Amino acid sequence: MPSLPLIPALGPVAPDSGMVPLEVASDGIHHVGQHGVVSITATGDRKVEFISWPGHTLAHVRSQLGYPAYYPVHPVEIRKPIKAVLMDLDGTSVHSEPFWVWMIELTIARLLGDPSFRLAQEDTPFVSGHSVSEHLAYGIRKYCPGGTLEAARHHYFEHVRREMAEILAGRGRAEAFQPTPGLKPFLLELKRRGIRIGLVTSGLYEKAWPEIVAAFRTLDLGDPAKFYDAIITAGYLVRSGEVGTLGELSPKPHPWLYAEASKVGLGIDFADRHHVVGIEDSGAGVCAVRLAGFACIGMQGGNIAESGTKALCAALAPTFDDVLRLIT
Repeated sequence: MPSLPLIPALGPVAPDSGMVPLEVASDGIHHVGQHGVVSITATGDRKVEFISWPGHTLAHVRSQLGYPAYYPVHPVEIRKPIKAVLMDLDGTSVHSEPFWVWMIELTIARLLGDPSFRLAQEDTPFVSGHSVSEHLAYGIRKYCPGGTLEAARHHYFEHVRREMAEILAGRGRAEAFQPTPGLKPFLLELKRRGIRIGLVTSGLYEKAWPEIVAAFRTLDLGDPAKFYDAIITAGYLVRSGEVGTLGELSPKPHPWLYAEASKVGLGIDFADRHHVVGIEDSGAGVCAVRLAGFACIGMQGGNIAESGTKALCAALAPTFDDVLRLIT
């Protein structure tokens, strides 16, 4: 295996980064040493591959659903004053991953006809941070190759609708959506300083909105739609006989949710991107922020280290107090 390189627009990759040097991209198009390619480096979970030439880099975002994409990689920095903070929902703002992993487990258990089924610890990077369909596609491929994504989605949203209705009614799992410690004073301090706040999630609306409402109810912050300057979700579920919106093929690690939050939601031009930071706890989210052209601050508790994406973070911050010290 070749040594890890200095990647244009990303910088040097430390040996302990968790990133992986490759000779050939997974799609077979790019080879080190051919057509000017000087290095190919993948994140530890192999979700994103960085193909580098002497002066620029392209990111190849792989897809569980068969729709990969290439994106240019832009240099980033944290430039003060910060105009906007774009925040992930699950894991960063709200501790909810165990609940959503439980939904995946219930779905695979239904497909297998085995109520005792549980995911393995090694599955965690592949069932968090991405789209519902990618999580389910991974589970089907590993545990029930005879199952279909359509059946899995049917079972999954049946479980989700039932549990979310229970939670909104004040029943269900009381611990499902717990605000991250320090979230309320952090949000209020951003407001006090006039820094705009966007909330960005790969979750579909029917999953994300009850979660946001439940967290704000706990925080006593009122209506989240009035508090945040922009909220971007992955849209509405595609169901037979209903109109869905784009979401399952364009979530994190693709950059579109963060790009839309900044440009469309907050009206910030790409030229001002150094005055915007993203806060994430997942490898997929870190890649999404970075490919959208923003510096990313990684928070603990997610799978950044396990996914091999810490080299893509401008900084790592254990708490929201640490984030404030970095951006103010």
